[in-house]
Amino acid sequence: MRPTSPAVDPSVPARVLRSARPSGTRVSVGPVEIGGPAFVVAAGPCAVESAAQTESAAEAVAASGAHLLRGGAYKPRTSPYAFQGLGEAGLSILGRSGGRHGLPVVAEVLETSQLASMIDHVDVLQVGARNMQNFALLRALLKRGFAATVDEWLLAAEYLLDGGNTQVILCERGIRTFETATRNTLDLASVALVKQRSHLPVLVDPSHATGLRELVIPMALAAAAAGADGLLVEVHARPEEALCDGRQALTPELFSELMQRLPPVLEAVGRTLHRRVAASPAVRAVSP
Repeated sequence: MRPTSPAVDPSVPARVLRSARPSGTRVSVGPVEIGGPAFVVAAGPCAVESAAQTESAAEAVAASGAHLLRGGAYKPRTSPYAFQGLGEAGLSILGRSGGRHGLPVVAEVLETSQLASMIDHVDVLQVGARNMQNFALLRALLKRGFAATVDEWLLAAEYLLDGGNTQVILCERGIRTFETATRNTLDLASVALVKQRSHLPVLVDPSHATGLRELVIPMALAAAAAGADGLLVEVHARPEEALCDGRQALTPELFSELMQRLPPVLEAVGRTLHRRVAASPAVRAVSP
C-alpha cells in the first residue's frame, strides 16, 4: 500500500507547493543548473532525422551559447502515417552529437520499456503532453497536457515527488483553446502562477505553443519576462525539409538572434543568461 500523502485533502498537492521548499528547487544537469538565478535554453530538432541533420543542429545550438540539446528519437504523432522517429538509432545519434558539443541531452520517453535504452544517451527524460498523467512513467521534465488545468499539472508532478524523485522540471507548452490561428495558446499566466505556487523550476516551449516560426522569438522573450526559468526551442538547419514540425522550427540564424535578444530582457527582470562553460563531453546525469 502506498504511504498516505501528507495532504489532508487528496485533491490538494503537498510536496509540490512552494511552502514545502520556499527557497525553490534547483536541478543540476551536468554543468547546467535549472531553477537558479540564471536562465537556461535547451534547443535542437523536433525529431532526429539523420546524423548530419542532428549534428548541424547541435553545432548551431552550441555556437549560439545554448546549454542543452533537445531532440526526439521516439515521436508520438497524431497520424499513424507521420514520421515516428528513429528509435534507438536516433538516441545514439543524439547522444553522440550532444557529447561532441558538450551539451547535455533532453529527449522524450514514451513508455517505461524505453528507459533502459535511453539511460546511456539522455540526461533529462522528457514526459510529453500526451503522457502527463501516465503515472508509471513520470520522471524529470514534465510537460503540461494540452487540456490540463494548473492543478492537474501540479498533481501530476506530485506523483514524481511522492515517489522520491526530487529532480523535477515543469514545462508549459501551450493549451488547447477555441483559438485556431496558432497551434496552441501559450498560457504565460500559468507560468507566473506556478512559480508562485510551486518550488519547481518551469521551462516554456514556445515552438509547440505557437506552431509558427515567426511567433517563437516574441513568445520566448515574453516567457523570460514572465519569470520562466528557461526555454525548450526547436531548431532545424532546413525547416522546409523537416520530417516533423518544420513550420515551428527556428533556423540557426533566427536562433542566434533569439540568444542575442534574451540578455536585456532577463536583465530587466533581475536575471542573467546561464554562462556556458567551454565545450567538453557532456556528463550523463539522468534523474533516478
